[in-house]
Amino acid sequence: MNPDALRGHMDALLLSVLEREPLHGYAIIEALLERSGGALNVPTGTVYPALRRLERIGYLSSEWATVGGRKRRTYRLTESGRKRLEGERSAWQEFTTVIGSVLRAETAGLGLSGGTPS
Repeated sequence: MNPDALRGHMDALLLSVLEREPLHGYAIIEALLERSGGALNVPTGTVYPALRRLERIGYLSSEWATVGGRKRRTYRLTESGRKRLEGERSAWQEFTTVIGSVLRAETAGLGLSGGTPS
């Protein structure tokens, strides 16, 4: 997937993954990869700064935990983060509806006219 396509959507993706359970950074990356069917292979250099920023603004909290015998920082969604995720989902629905309408209209218009776009 084109990394530019993720621009502006990383927060929603991270919040969504953490909605189910607290996870450490690498597990978050694995969850994104799994839930996207392998399409979202997000680098650590993108995920960790975003996690720190989301924690700083109060959407996530973190704590150190031992996972698989290793100390790892695990991230948890806060109540404020849950509200933000709801807003992100609503905005995404609106976005996909609007863009879908435009793309369908263009496709339908091309099919009806039988001509080529000018």
